[in-house]
Amino acid sequence: MIDRLRVPGVGDPVLLALVLSMTGFGIAMIYSAGQVDVQSLAAGIWVRQLYWFGVAVVALAVTSRFSLRFLEWLAPWAYGITVLLLVLVFFIGTGPNGSWIELGPGRLQPAEVAKLGTILMLARVMGGARGPYERLLEFWKPGVITLVPFVLVLLQPDLGSAMIFGALFLAALFWSGVPLPKIFLLASPGLSLLLGFNWIAWGLGFLVVAACLYVHRLFILEAVGVLLANVFAGALTLRLWDSLADYQRNRLLVFLDPEIDPLGAGWHLIQSKVAIGSGGLIGAGFANGPQKRLAFLPEQHTDFIFSVVGEEFGFIGVMLFLVLFAFLLWRVLRVASSMDDGFGSLIAFCLFAVLLTHIVVNLGMAVGMMPVTGLPLPLLSYGGSFLLVLYAGFGIVQRVAWEA
Repeated sequence: MIDRLRVPGVGDPVLLALVLSMTGFGIAMIYSAGQVDVQSLAAGIWVRQLYWFGVAVVALAVTSRFSLRFLEWLAPWAYGITVLLLVLVFFIGTGPNGSWIELGPGRLQPAEVAKLGTILMLARVMGGARGPYERLLEFWKPGVITLVPFVLVLLQPDLGSAMIFGALFLAALFWSGVPLPKIFLLASPGLSLLLGFNWIAWGLGFLVVAACLYVHRLFILEAVGVLLANVFAGALTLRLWDSLADYQRNRLLVFLDPEIDPLGAGWHLIQSKVAIGSGGLIGAGFANGPQKRLAFLPEQHTDFIFSVVGEEFGFIGVMLFLVLFAFLLWRVLRVASSMDDGFGSLIAFCLFAVLLTHIVVNLGMAVGMMPVTGLPLPLLSYGGSFLLVLYAGFGIVQRVAWEA
């Protein structure tokens, strides 16, 4: 059973304390990111994050009071509203790529809100579904649920956020007990989309898919459908490449070789690795990172906040934050595992999947192991919409733990 306090809605006090403390660390690091010797957008941005933190705490308190049955009833409405917001972005969107909607003193990023709406809808549809999963067509509902926001976000274009919906789809299938080979076949068109940049790699991937289909003997129409989907995805790769903004294409190219454009798109990766490497064992000290202070490190309050951690706290600080992230993931996974109700358990696991994907991709960006996709680091990076959605999700997880 999850540890409990005698306070309604607080199901895992350790998780709650961890979330609050890590957010405090994050606001401190955002403040540090703004301590620069030249003009920077990061200066003073921590005050906005503090404002969003207050709003997020209210969201956590509210969602933790909702019963799971009420949330299950609410799921289609929440999902429908988030899809509507994603559509409205194309008409009234503002900011970079027009991905935000102005709301009085602040602005909201619908792509972030859609993550929570999709989680609730997936949990409603898949929460009670268990085996035997003999046909791939059984998964058309979760496929459509995730495909709609995926496409709408990709068209903004926001490749990083779009990836999260793919991760949610796979997480929901896995936690619902779908065999791994079938998950692989369902995900194979996405793999073909990535491999389509190199026809040799795509061909090898296609042969692996064909071999998997031969071994597992799907219905003939389903097998043909999987093969055609892989062919279509591979052919779509170049069209998708052309649809990306110039800076997004450059980010993918410099991931392979940052020296292609060392003063442009490659600058992010080069300076991030320099900042982390310069931290040594104990770092330069809070707010004293030289790469950051001279504004050599771009997006130091958002995409590359972890580079600031490495520069100012060194190897010891980096390891401490990695341990905290691991502990956070473990507590969320513990809640998911302790819940017998499929709806609540799947919500907790999907939030775990969102956290894990953001952490892995963001840290991979910081050290040059993944292309820069703009995914923020949970609880540390600046971003009001993401913080608000995370806290709303953590509030639901608290409710799941309370009812476990």
